[in-house]
Amino acid sequence: MRICCIGAGYVGGPTMAMIADKCPHIRVDVVDLNADRIAAWNSDELPVYEPGLDELVREARDRNLFFSTAVKEAIHAADIIFVSVNTPTKSFGVGANKAADLRFVESVARTIAEVAESPKIIVEKSTIPVRTAEAIHSILAADSKGLRHQVLSNPEFLAEGTAVKDLNNPDRILIGGEQTEAGLAAVETLVSVYANWVPRDRILTTNLWSSELSKLVANAFLAQRISSINSISALCEKTGADVDEVARAIGSDSRIGPKFLKASVGFGGSCFQKDVLNLVYLCGHFGLPEVAAYWDQVIQMNDWQKRRFAERILRALFNTVTGKRIAVLGFAFKKDTNDTRESAAIYVCQDLLQERANLSIYDPKVGAAQICKDLAIQADNLNVEFATSAQQAAAGAYALLILTEWDEFRELDFEAIYKSMLKPAWIFDGRNVLDHARLREIGFKVYSIGKQAAHEVVI
Repeated sequence: MRICCIGAGYVGGPTMAMIADKCPHIRVDVVDLNADRIAAWNSDELPVYEPGLDELVREARDRNLFFSTAVKEAIHAADIIFVSVNTPTKSFGVGANKAADLRFVESVARTIAEVAESPKIIVEKSTIPVRTAEAIHSILAADSKGLRHQVLSNPEFLAEGTAVKDLNNPDRILIGGEQTEAGLAAVETLVSVYANWVPRDRILTTNLWSSELSKLVANAFLAQRISSINSISALCEKTGADVDEVARAIGSDSRIGPKFLKASVGFGGSCFQKDVLNLVYLCGHFGLPEVAAYWDQVIQMNDWQKRRFAERILRALFNTVTGKRIAVLGFAFKKDTNDTRESAAIYVCQDLLQERANLSIYDPKVGAAQICKDLAIQADNLNVEFATSAQQAAAGAYALLILTEWDEFRELDFEAIYKSMLKPAWIFDGRNVLDHARLREIGFKVYSIGKQAAHEVVI
């Protein structure tokens, strides 16, 4: 068996590396038109940072795992083709800012139709709207070769930062296919790949449409929980309740559970916002405006939480940050990844730059070039400095912001940092990961989401 994955991004690369590791009898080709990305996958510095990924790739690369730009050759030789290309939110036209942009999926389908000389099993790995398989089928059926390809849905449920762990020991593998003899046979072929390391009772099989929709719904429910606890964090600050204590109390209920009840400056990443917006668009498209409005509120609450955090900084610093040095610790959307897509840090930094603050930004895995791209600034922007350590970022700052929950931020020498900052020295913990009582003993004024100290007076 030969497997080809089109798209060497955050999903395709790690997923194929795990398949190659667990299935040494299968050749796995990961192909992408981006030559720089492929070169990085073939180098000692991978384009994706995930704990454990380097070792996984090194073990299988050039044995049965290959990265190249030879897209058509890999398609021609493959039995199973994973489609793992980007499906961003449309920024123009019908469905702008909500619907998924499927041009890359369409392009892949047309390339497969052009190149394939034998029937293929085509696996949707990208996050896509329900009924996308119909469009792929239509394109494949339009060629004159008469080949009967099968299209399956196999959405990923990886959490960035724990992707290797999730791939090695998944909660479930979901595979959807047509409920025909050929469709069910294709499903079982893909099942046999995952069964090399995943127990059969964790491999769920459904019809095609249920599988496509389940990915959007899973991310929507997780995003909803974060927005829900963040909405309560604002109420906690007004009433004197502690959001962590509230989350622990309700999370102890077996009907609710404790996961995704951590209040923060807001969720980010490549999937949550994109998938919820896609769900909003689909509901509107199918004539369900009330359902669309319900899920749209999840996004509105997340946006409000980010604005609320930036406004809180402004109020604490006497309603002006013009010319003031603000230390920003963390730019990735979560720890243990270099992914910055939809990171809350982007929006908080943009709000502060609009107020003419001077930012000193430090993240252990995100470089200056990516930060400049996300903030839409030039590298020589006089209002932004790129620090090489948290201590350097904090020196001379009026305030220090924790925007990513990197473990190293818990272990900083805050006594030394306090001495280096202007007074009153503020810490705004956007992830609620620090020892706030200890920080106050040192002398810091501390704002922590959902548990603001009642005695701290803000203009």
